[in-house]
Amino acid sequence: MKKIKYLFKSLLVITALVFTSCETEDHEFGDIVNPTNLQVSAEIVGADDNNPNGDGSGTVHLTAVADNAITYKFVSNGVETMSPSGMITYNFSTTGLSNYEVTVIAIGTAGVVSNTSISLDVLVLYSPPAELLEAMYTGSWRVKAEEFGHMGVGPSDLDTPDWWQAAAFDKVDTGMYDDRYTFTPDGTLTVETFGSIFGKAPPLADEFVGDQGLEANGNNEYEYYPTEDFTSNWTIGAPGGEEHIYLDGNGFFGFYVGGTHAYKIIDSSSNTLTLKTVGFEGLAWYIILTNEQ
Repeated sequence: MKKIKYLFKSLLVITALVFTSCETEDHEFGDIVNPTNLQVSAEIVGADDNNPNGDGSGTVHLTAVADNAITYKFVSNGVETMSPSGMITYNFSTTGLSNYEVTVIAIGTAGVVSNTSISLDVLVLYSPPAELLEAMYTGSWRVKAEEFGHMGVGPSDLDTPDWWQAAAFDKVDTGMYDDRYTFTPDGTLTVETFGSIFGKAPPLADEFVGDQGLEANGNNEYEYYPTEDFTSNWTIGAPGGEEHIYLDGNGFFGFYVGGTHAYKIIDSSSNTLTLKTVGFEGLAWYIILTNEQ
């Protein structure tokens, strides 16, 4: 009987502890209120009575306002961007007059949302320089491993890799240096991987086929991420007068960082391209490519 009494008392103590633990984890979120009266305004740069679709730069400023909203999300062509201020600038790149649809989501307390969409007809007047296209079509491109600074990182609002630059052949123990990139006039980029690529673990796992059982290194990178050769579509635009190479799907150069897959051309010649892209974590990554084999 004593054993039964002790067991019963123990169960009472454990039960009390469980209920006490549950009580300490209760949280109060306050009133949950849906955002209302969501409105979105668009300023197409250079638009006037004679040029209703803008000045050809492709730049559009959007502003969203809503009652009871704490932040906003903008979605264009599948790319999501958060903006607590409700303001965002898009630099569209498709040459000619094109229609773009942007979905705007106002987010309130506890994640409740209200959304709307805006349709934009935007004019882009840009034709890539013949010498740039000629260089891009010449041979295949690779990371210029022999040059200091062939890979780098810095803040997204600058065009210089202020935080770190790779020494020559610094990443020789990764899948970076054997990759080849070939541009064709029909807008196809062929990525030859020779079995693996190098990049940040989160976007590789999210945008390819999971982690494949790999363990990331100390910098949260997969040094040899297995993948076969693949293709992407490429275009060139110059929003705000700054030339960019835009890739779709999983297109990338050198080091996979996800993000917008847009590469600003910092410098170019007949055999070298210096590129900058903003990755999934908001950092600017730099790659130097060459078509010299």
